[in-house]
Amino acid sequence: MAAIDIVLGVESSCDETGVALYSGRRGLLAHALHSQVALHAEYGGVVPELASRDHVRRLVPLVRRVLDDAGLSLAAVEGVAYTAGPGLMGALLTGAALARSLALGLGVPAVAVHHMEGHLLAPLLETPAPDFPFLALLVSGGHTMLVAVEGLGRYRVLGESIDDAVGEAFDKTAKLLGLGYPGGPALAALAEQGDSGRFHFPRPMTDRPGLDFSFSGLKTHALTVFRRAADGLSGPALDRLRADVARAFEEAVVDTLVIKCRRAVRESGLPRLVVAGGVAANRRLRARLDQAMAAEGVQVFYPRPAFCTDNGAMIAHAGWHRLAAGERSGLALGVKARWRLDELKPPGWSGSQSG
Repeated sequence: MAAIDIVLGVESSCDETGVALYSGRRGLLAHALHSQVALHAEYGGVVPELASRDHVRRLVPLVRRVLDDAGLSLAAVEGVAYTAGPGLMGALLTGAALARSLALGLGVPAVAVHHMEGHLLAPLLETPAPDFPFLALLVSGGHTMLVAVEGLGRYRVLGESIDDAVGEAFDKTAKLLGLGYPGGPALAALAEQGDSGRFHFPRPMTDRPGLDFSFSGLKTHALTVFRRAADGLSGPALDRLRADVARAFEEAVVDTLVIKCRRAVRESGLPRLVVAGGVAANRRLRARLDQAMAAEGVQVFYPRPAFCTDNGAMIAHAGWHRLAAGERSGLALGVKARWRLDELKPPGWSGSQSG
């Protein structure tokens, strides 16, 4: 089997269309991303049908763009990787259909990539990159979990959210505060203006053993506090209240994540922590984790902010690792709206992961 070097990656799991080229010898060659934020803003959230249609419009131009940016032709592509799940079914199908069509037309292998594996391995795109094994905190709009990572496909979920993911809780709390879409970044920006001493929110599930998370109650607490304190307020006073509630909410979330990470590194004994997913871009979380992990003697690794959100680079990169290890997906598109990370196996375990 000939060694594979250049892999084209396609990401279309939700509301971002990402395409990238990754080389095993030279690293990331080019990447391009189109965000659908403006498309969905008037609806206050992602509309699946609109997301799918926009992926159809954007994918081919983005493929052409990354090839041009890398100075390559399609003939240089030796493998194709695509997000097969989890995500919105229609959105996944658009990327999978394009990726499989390209692979068949070029006569090169394709591999279905788990979206969260892409996030989990994204810090390996950076310098320095973490060595295996490591502990990973995956924090995004759809997932919050702590994972022991022994190697490619060797993942053990130590804890996860039993209700809302942390990114989802950020977005919902932002919405109840009357902030725009996307809510998470808007809430984090507003929290910078808040008074940290005005409110103290609970740190959910930190007073009991275990590494699971729960953020639904925290969101409800924020709503209750805001409604009670907002009675009779308007203008600047109401604006200050929003900022103070945002600050209290963000600090509660960050403290909860830090407490669970500290507990996880002590229980697992792993010397490195990887933080990935959209919420990994949060500045307060990064600062607090850096401080807490330094005290534990643990190195912390993050992807660059552009690779915290969904992107094609992480899919091309994860796909290269699997293709280089000999994994190939069957002819079926094999997309899955739901797909647990711990269902993945190392390459060669039993052939295809999906399809």
